[in-house]
Amino acid sequence: MKVALVTGGAVRLGRAIVEELAGAGWSVAFSYRSSGTAALALVGELGDRGCDVAGIEVDIDDGHARTRLVEVVLDRFGGLDALVNNAAVFPRTPFAELTEDSFQAVLRTNLAVPVLLAQACAETLAARRGSIVNIADVYGFQPLRHHLAYSVSKAALIAATRALAVELAPEVRVNAVAPGIALFPPDYDEAKRRRLLDRTLLKVEGGAGEIARTVRFLLEGAATMTGQVLVVDGGRLVGLEG
Repeated sequence: MKVALVTGGAVRLGRAIVEELAGAGWSVAFSYRSSGTAALALVGELGDRGCDVAGIEVDIDDGHARTRLVEVVLDRFGGLDALVNNAAVFPRTPFAELTEDSFQAVLRTNLAVPVLLAQACAETLAARRGSIVNIADVYGFQPLRHHLAYSVSKAALIAATRALAVELAPEVRVNAVAPGIALFPPDYDEAKRRRLLDRTLLKVEGGAGEIARTVRFLLEGAATMTGQVLVVDGGRLVGLEG
């Protein structure tokens, strides 16, 4: 059975990815930091369906904790076939209020952690001809006002995806998914949701399940694809360019 590690897998998009892979027969370990109740519920629900899933509480910003995370996964499952770097922060950082600390904090979680976790998993992934999928964002191509740190971190993650593909070839494939409107933040009201959807060509919210299925495709159905970014955004970038 193939084994995947999904960061930030207890809620929202991460949860959908865990559910998709577990439902497809993968053994799945997922990390979480503060969503303990949701993590326990997810493990219980998937366990009742006969899935092999483990939730691991960890602060992935901490290097020692990341090392321990990989050790726990390998002890529990005996190897690793896929790493999905999903965990991220999305703070509002108006340029006039941006500080060095706030900038570095976003870059650490959204860029440094995925790269360093890929490094920590590289040996075991290579041994099993595994794969990495990074969750990027269309804002890595088209920056979002008042979210400079986030937009820069996702642009850099797209670049890191290509660089990791070069570094880890030929044993490990590395790709990314760049969602547009996959799942709205819970604090967005209906007017704001409609305004954002109206900026896309298809005018619909894709849903987390669509992104999860794209991740699964990159892991299972794209044996010769590496260093690529699949944009799943309802045509938003095309609309902006047109």
